[in-house]
Amino acid sequence: MELDFSPKFASKRKDNIMTKIPTLEEMMKAGVHFGHNKSKWHPKMAPFIFTHKNKIHVINLEQTQLKLQEALKFVAQIIQKGGNVLFLGTKKQAKNVVKEAAVRAGMPYITERWLGGTLTNAKSVLGMAKNFRRMKMERDTGKLERYTKRERLKIERKIEKLEPLIGGIENLTKVPSVIFVIDVKNEKTAVVEANKMGIPVVAICDTNVNPTRVQYPIPANDDAIKSIRLITELVADEVLEAKKDLKVESVK
Repeated sequence: MELDFSPKFASKRKDNIMTKIPTLEEMMKAGVHFGHNKSKWHPKMAPFIFTHKNKIHVINLEQTQLKLQEALKFVAQIIQKGGNVLFLGTKKQAKNVVKEAAVRAGMPYITERWLGGTLTNAKSVLGMAKNFRRMKMERDTGKLERYTKRERLKIERKIEKLEPLIGGIENLTKVPSVIFVIDVKNEKTAVVEANKMGIPVVAICDTNVNPTRVQYPIPANDDAIKSIRLITELVADEVLEAKKDLKVESVK
């Protein structure tokens, strides 16, 4: 399924994004410019590389600013059209950052493990989420008391097992409109599924990844916590700003 990213899909929102794009200095302080060793680079990231120092590629932060602005504008358009953004980051240094940002923005997230088929077999995964919500509701409202002690224990153990996998998407009732990915290489299964389903990908792309499967690549360090936090929080901020605009439009 091919998605149309042409101007006709632009919302009524102003072209200027509400979230302030970081300065070059701010991004340098966060280590956004640090890429990987030259020997590990992907040639298709060449347009986003400024130079190299001590055999380490240095990302062109002016390109980062430009691509970040494009990505945030697209995210805002998605939210204003009533869509949602699935935040995805399962690497150790990204987990807490991704969860905090997604929760703050009121968006679904996955930080433990990508379940194969989350997008390509969404009906099954959404069914699991619905069942998970039901079990939690029964537990929290005391309805589990109608079951035997053995049955209650079985349900509670199932909730505990599913929490890391389903917890962040338990309120998801439809396929996400777009996924925001921290590390394309680490989350390759999710990116492949998104491409198959025609779901746009916004992603932090380091110098060692192929950005061609990402509709909105953001060239940046995807290993440093400060870099991950800076960009992830910007995406969350833009989601919140777009929600505010959406509320204003609905009141008019």
